[in-house]
Amino acid sequence: MKSLGTIDWRRYLPLAIAAATLCFASLARVSAAETAPAADEPLVMVVMDPLALPLSCPCVKGYAQRDYEKLADALQLQLKRKIKLVFNESLSVALRDQTEGRADLVIGKSSVVRHDAAKNKLAAAPLAMLTGKDGSTEQTGLIVVPADDPAKSVADLKGYRIIFGPAECDEKHAAALALLKKHGVTPPAELETSAACSDGATMILELRPKVHAAAVISSYAKLLLEGCGTINKGDLRVVGETEPVPFVGAFAVGSLSVAQQANIREALVKASINPELLLALETKSGFVPLEKEIAQAGKKK
Repeated sequence: MKSLGTIDWRRYLPLAIAAATLCFASLARVSAAETAPAADEPLVMVVMDPLALPLSCPCVKGYAQRDYEKLADALQLQLKRKIKLVFNESLSVALRDQTEGRADLVIGKSSVVRHDAAKNKLAAAPLAMLTGKDGSTEQTGLIVVPADDPAKSVADLKGYRIIFGPAECDEKHAAALALLKKHGVTPPAELETSAACSDGATMILELRPKVHAAAVISSYAKLLLEGCGTINKGDLRVVGETEPVPFVGAFAVGSLSVAQQANIREALVKASINPELLLALETKSGFVPLEKEIAQAGKKK
């Protein structure tokens, strides 16, 4: 039988490489089409800001009544794209019940947005921070006790029953633990937490005088607790304040490209020069970009 000889695969290598390249390019196009929102689709904006009107109570005039409908209208004009606006304290619930699993722009308490995004395996790229009426982009945690409690400082809380906020709320959890450690107060191995500031505040009032207890609340919440009648004015006394942590931020969540993120950030900042919008959002300077944080997030990708 006549030998067929040895096949020289080197002759066919360029063709194989070309075929593989075309295959991978086709798969990449399919993947991108499945994950990236089309230009004609509405931009899904989820608001989790605890001071947004639908998520707060209108008990204190001119406070915690942020009108994000007006921001959505401004962004639609800037981006030339429809905005689907939803409100929810939980990103997980919003994705499940309101947005069919999609979110593009999320505005809320920074630590909570990051936590919820990670929980849902979504990237959360910081775009900008919303300033408060005082121009600050930060908040603190306040450790409070009943007004007639003997504790005068954080150091006096040794042996106290302390009600923290959830782990995702930095100002009521991580920052509070750091403050206690600084003053030599060792918290219990298993922390007691309450989801809402109102729950912790009312709990320590109900426990007195039999139990010495303290609660950690968000700095923005004290006015609301008194204004909405959850507690009476003067019921609580602040014995400690944590280091500042970031408050309300805007994040690109999901599959937005770098260019799309830049466009949204620019639109947020531009919208902030409108005096009527500043008033509607109860902010001094509107949204301000976080250049350093944005650069660091880009390096990690």
